[in-house]
Amino acid sequence: MARTFELHELPQATEMVMIAGWDQWADAGNVSSGLPEYLVQRLSAHFIGEIAPEGFYLFQVPGTHHLLRPFVHLEEGQIQELQGKRNEFYYHPVGEDKGLVIFRGDEPHMNEEEYAEAFFAVVRALEIRRVAIVGGVYGAMPYDKEREIACVYSLPHLREELEPYAVRFSNYQGGATIGTYLIHRAMLEGIECFAFYAMVPAYDFDQVVFLPHGGIRIEQDYKAWYDILRRFNHMFGLGIDLADLRDRSDELLAAMEAEMEELAQQAPQLNVRAYLRQLEEDFTERPFMPLDDVWSDELGDLLDSLE
Repeated sequence: MARTFELHELPQATEMVMIAGWDQWADAGNVSSGLPEYLVQRLSAHFIGEIAPEGFYLFQVPGTHHLLRPFVHLEEGQIQELQGKRNEFYYHPVGEDKGLVIFRGDEPHMNEEEYAEAFFAVVRALEIRRVAIVGGVYGAMPYDKEREIACVYSLPHLREELEPYAVRFSNYQGGATIGTYLIHRAMLEGIECFAFYAMVPAYDFDQVVFLPHGGIRIEQDYKAWYDILRRFNHMFGLGIDLADLRDRSDELLAAMEAEMEELAQQAPQLNVRAYLRQLEEDFTERPFMPLDDVWSDELGDLLDSLE
């Protein structure tokens, strides 16, 4: 396959790291697609390159209808927008000596080997030290607890460094995501690469006909985004202001509480509160509380009390 990527800029920094996500199967809570997009917008990161889409995507497979096709916007018969697949790299400088590359892409349908070659060719060209992949999976867990983070990594020495970040090392067996595929490729090439997959709350109530899909799930899990970015801030020294995301997380938890209360009243036969209490009893929370965060929280409480 011909050269499949193009870089318009080669940023210079002493240390370069990457956060990467895809519009993909493992995208519960829009963690994989939404979090990188949020970072690009929040940090005003600028576009530096892309992987060309040709050869990686199908137009249609019988039965999938619009799921694979480009998105088109028409007005009075005139095409206003045709949105195809994208695999874009953005850059944000961190202080004087660090650089953050943000990748947002669409999971390829085919030719994954060539896609991986292009992806890691960019990693090498930008001299990126470590690639952090984000994703989300749905599961039954208390919505108001810190998200469980499953971890997959490429090289053995990473385990000791990642363990303090309150993660569960995954024992999953099944179909590979683009993230796990790339981590395997990174392992073969000796590249530091890992993934954090957040568990996103989802509750199955099949007997409730007025609920979409027979259950409740969080479509935009700002709590998961916040919990993951707290870890990246600490790991990479990014210094990203997470106040906006913390506020969105708090609003999400309040909205979930209101939704659960409404469901408890409309469908008392579900025993929603008992169900949630059982989930909490069965759940083991792994809070990520580095010492600098603890001191920051204590100082904030002290200042509030003085006021």
